[in-house]
Amino acid sequence: MSIRVKIIFVILPLIMVAVVLAGMSSYFVAASAVTRVAMDFLAFKASELEKYANGQWNLLVDNGLVGRSDMESAAKAAVESFARSVLRSDTETIIAVDPAGRAAMRAGPAAPLPGEEAALSILAGAGDRGFGTIRMGSGDRVAFYFPFRPFNWLILVTEDRGAFYGAVESIARTSIAILALSMLVSVFLVLLMARFITRPLEVLSKAMQKIIDENDLEQRVPVEYKDEIGQLSHTFNLMLEELGKAYKQIKLFAYGQAVAQTKERKIKLIFEKYVPKDVIDLVYGNPEDMLVGDTRILAVLFSDIRSFTTISEKMTPNDLVDTLNKYFSYMVEVIMQDHGGMVDKYIGDAIMAYWGTPKKRDDDALQSVLAGLDMLTALDRFNEWQKERGMAPWAIGIGINYGGLTVGNIGSARKMNYTVIGDMVNLASRLEGATKRYHQPIIISESVQRGVKDSLRCRHIDTVAVKGKTTGVRIYTTRKTLTSEETRTWDLHDQALELYYSRKFKDAEAAFRDILKDSPDDYPAEIFKERALAFAKNPPPASWDGVEVLTEK
Repeated sequence: MSIRVKIIFVILPLIMVAVVLAGMSSYFVAASAVTRVAMDFLAFKASELEKYANGQWNLLVDNGLVGRSDMESAAKAAVESFARSVLRSDTETIIAVDPAGRAAMRAGPAAPLPGEEAALSILAGAGDRGFGTIRMGSGDRVAFYFPFRPFNWLILVTEDRGAFYGAVESIARTSIAILALSMLVSVFLVLLMARFITRPLEVLSKAMQKIIDENDLEQRVPVEYKDEIGQLSHTFNLMLEELGKAYKQIKLFAYGQAVAQTKERKIKLIFEKYVPKDVIDLVYGNPEDMLVGDTRILAVLFSDIRSFTTISEKMTPNDLVDTLNKYFSYMVEVIMQDHGGMVDKYIGDAIMAYWGTPKKRDDDALQSVLAGLDMLTALDRFNEWQKERGMAPWAIGIGINYGGLTVGNIGSARKMNYTVIGDMVNLASRLEGATKRYHQPIIISESVQRGVKDSLRCRHIDTVAVKGKTTGVRIYTTRKTLTSEETRTWDLHDQALELYYSRKFKDAEAAFRDILKDSPDDYPAEIFKERALAFAKNPPPASWDGVEVLTEK
């Protein structure tokens, strides 16, 4: 038996088996991948539709509109409109059926025939979610379905079975053609290679080995023979040429990636001027988490410039903008750089900031108060700058609260804001407004005082019910350090308050009067002296709890 026959008998079966296995595995992998992508696409649409339907139902619940047929009909119409918006082909259909299997909502051409409603009714009654094939519109359809109980619907996202598996069938036909062609080419190449297995092949092998050893894609294999070996040499040269081009493309791609990363870093730096860095990092790391609200314990700070309207009327627009930017730069540096807070927004001349998200720290309450006190120190530096420009000094008020809030992206699809909302935010704003009433630069709530009392001295200013509330809360002011006179005044104030809340109004009035002898400008003592004097003449009812109701914001 000749060596050519031996080569054919040995190599040809191996190549044939390898080609068949590679072709079949490629087909199964591709078909599985295409099917999975199509299934995931249906599941994704179903998930988005479910989120949207839940959102419409939550709007009804949050606004107390459940039970109103007109509003529920509007919500169902919105779901149907959204379903139509996600259709991407003429054969897709999204349908919601009631427990009887009848169509309650439909987007797309297919609709259940009377004889098909029974099967859909059974599927709806099961209340399951899943993926399967259903009969609808006299044809088989692939569907992803889930129950939506608020409307008592079973929602199905469907596609015509022929369209759904069309790509897979095309892959099968192509794979068979490629497999047949590959087998023919394999037989042909084996027959050719078997003819030349002597010296010409050795020359070719040595030339190839040299290129591999030197790793030089610019070299070429010499084409010395006008036969199959020469053709193989030429083909190898063409492959080297293409590999060289591919290598250049890889280098260009790597360069493009480096440029893109540089641009991405620049964009992140730009957006950090508008969105906190921790929020941007959270979006990059877990973008899906940013779409979900969360309840957290946060410290919220509000600050406001006193008499800003009067100040702005005396300044040109350019001077006003420059001065505000200078002021904000001082305040933001203290909040974000020095104490790790987040500036939520500027409300005109006011600043809203918070501590506790995206990163939670054990000393968020303390850091918020230290930030407020350092903002007052920074204001002194700002006023020195104002004095150099011949401008009047500014004064600010700061209110801080600590408690449970809702955190998340609030807004619309076009414009969203990562912020905090809740009753505790409103109280922080009211505390900032109370600084004007009590002539204090900073006022904190009782929940904040509990978190800082071991580090800072706090003075009980009053027990108030802010506008819109009936429950009283204790409010405090605080300082980093106190003079000996201030320490004595605060101690006497605490003692006088005990008399006041014990309904010993005459003794309390005398105690507050003693405070004013040493500190005539102590406004809280002045307020309680007048209250105690009034209650001494006209005692409050037995139900009096000492809460002062504030009627102004």
